[in-house]
Amino acid sequence: MAYVITEACTKDAFCVDACPVDCIHPKKDEAGFEEAKQLWVDPVECVDCGACVPVCPATAIFALDDVPAENQASVQANAVYFGR
Repeated sequence: MAYVITEACTKDAFCVDACPVDCIHPKKDEAGFEEAKQLWVDPVECVDCGACVPVCPATAIFALDDVPAENQASVQANAVYFGR
């Protein structure tokens, strides 16, 4: 089960720094960061450690099974971002 960043994301990037496997994109130094409306978790690379959750100031990151009903569109949007 991967983690999902919902549309509440404010792109603070604390989650990027906390991720031990570098699966959250785009990073501040990557192309497309400024244009991106939010950050995304690669569902294949995510190792389900949860390190990103407590550092998110917007409380925008959830385990896949815990994404609130009103944020379910984020699950598909996250997969689409990575072409999965």
